[in-house]
Amino acid sequence: MKVLTFGEMMLRLKPPAFSRILQTDTFEASYGGAEANVAVSLAIFHDDAAYLTKFPENPLGEAALSTLRRFGVDTSRVLRGGPRLGTYYFEKGTSIRPTSVVYDRAGSSIATAKRSEFDWPALLDGIDMFYFSGITPAISEELAGALEDALNYCKAHGITVVSDLNYRGKMWSPEKAQSVMGRLMPFIDICLAHDEDFEAALGIRAFDGDMSRGIEQTESFREGMMEVTKRYPNVKTVASVLRNVHSVEESEWKGILLQNGVFYESPVHQVHVMEGVAAGDAFGAGLVHSLLHQASPQEAIEFAMAASVLKLMISGDLNLVTEEEVRAAMRKGGSARLNR
Repeated sequence: MKVLTFGEMMLRLKPPAFSRILQTDTFEASYGGAEANVAVSLAIFHDDAAYLTKFPENPLGEAALSTLRRFGVDTSRVLRGGPRLGTYYFEKGTSIRPTSVVYDRAGSSIATAKRSEFDWPALLDGIDMFYFSGITPAISEELAGALEDALNYCKAHGITVVSDLNYRGKMWSPEKAQSVMGRLMPFIDICLAHDEDFEAALGIRAFDGDMSRGIEQTESFREGMMEVTKRYPNVKTVASVLRNVHSVEESEWKGILLQNGVFYESPVHQVHVMEGVAAGDAFGAGLVHSLLHQASPQEAIEFAMAASVLKLMISGDLNLVTEEEVRAAMRKGGSARLNR
C-alpha cells in the first residue's frame, strides 16, 4: 500500500547546544516538517511513502529534496517553483526554560501555491492512504481549499484519510482552526489529537492545559476521543499522546487508541528527552505503519508510542530509527546496553 503525505518542509536552523538565538552567531542547518517527517519514518520502516509539497528551484529546494530522497521517499509528485523555502528557528530549552520556535515561512513556495496547481486525480493516482496535519490548512486559504478538493477525491475513490490535528497557535486562532477543520473532519477516517488539539481545533474539551498531569487526565481524554467519533461518525480511529512533563528533559508518556468503540493503552514510558521536537510525527508514522500491516490495535498503540519516545532521543526533525529498533524499545522499554 502506498501513502502520500502533504505539507511544508522547511529549513531548520538551530543554535548550538542550549544557546539562545539572541546570543549565537552559528546555526546548525537541517530540514524537516510534520508531513515530511512522517514520510521519512515510513520509508525507513520500508513502507511505500510519497511526499507532496512545493519547493523553490534553487539550492535550498534541491537540498530539501535530496534529504527526502536519501531516506527513500518518493518525491515524484513534488511541485517546483515559487519564491523561497520556508525556515524555522529551533531554540532548545533546558530545565524550566522551554524549547521555542520562531517561524520565517511567510511567502514560501508552498504558502503562495494556488489551489488550482494541485491535480488531485494525478497526484492521488495509485495512493491508498493520504496523510496531512492541521499545519497544512493553516498555511493559507489556498491550501485549505486544496485539501478540501483532495479529501473529496479520496472519499470518492476509497482512499483512507489520516489527519494529525497538530494545532499551532503561532499560525492560526482556535476560531479559524475550528472553522476550517470543521469542513475537513467529515472526510477523515483516522484522527490524531494531543493536548490542546481537541479544544483548539475541534472545540472539544479533553485537557485542562496542565502539562504536569496529562496522564492523570486519561478519563477526560477518553471522553474527548469518544466525542470526536460522536460528532464525526466517519472517524473510526482516534489516537492521543498523554504526557506528564516535569521539565524540558524529564517526563512520562503514554498513548491511547480508540478504535471501533474500544480503548487500548500503551505502557507509560519514563523519558529523558534529548530534543523535544517531532515526537507527534513519529507517533503518527508508527501508527500508520502498524495499520498498514494489519497490526492489532494494542500492538499499534504500543508501536506508535515506542516510535514517538525514541524520537525524543534523536536530534533534528527526522526519526531515524528502524522498525527493529522500535520493537526493541517496546520490549520492557528497550535496553541501554552497548549494541555490538
